[in-house]
Amino acid sequence: MAQAQAYRITGVETGVAVASPHRLIAMLFDGFVDAVAQGRGAIRSGNVALKCKAISRAVRIVDEGLKSSLDIKGGGELATDLRSLYEYITMRLTQANLRSDEKPLDECLQLIQPLREAWDSIAAQVDGRPY
Repeated sequence: MAQAQAYRITGVETGVAVASPHRLIAMLFDGFVDAVAQGRGAIRSGNVALKCKAISRAVRIVDEGLKSSLDIKGGGELATDLRSLYEYITMRLTQANLRSDEKPLDECLQLIQPLREAWDSIAAQVDGRPY
C-alpha cells in the first residue's frame, strides 16, 4: 500500500510540474472530488482520523487552491461570486466533518461538479488539447 501511495504522489508531482495553469485548476477539482469521496468512505466506515484528514484536504484545496487562485479585481462579479461559493463550500465541509454527515459532502460535490465540467469544456480552447 505504501508503494502505491508513493507512485501516486510521484505521478501527481510530475503532473503538477508540467501542467499549464488551466490544468492545475482541473487537478484541484479532481483532488477535491477524490478527497470528498475519501471523506464519505471514512464516515461510512467510522474511521474518524481518515475522515478528518480527507475533509481537511478538501477544505485546503478549496481555500488554498481554488479560492486563492481567483483574480477578484480582474474577474469582476464572477470572481466575487466564486469566492462566496468557495466560502460556503468550506463552511459545509466543516459541518460535514464536525457532524460526520455525508449530506453536506453531497451538496459540495453538486456545487463543484458544474464548475469542474465547465472548466474541462474549455480545455481545448485554453491549452489547445483536451485532458
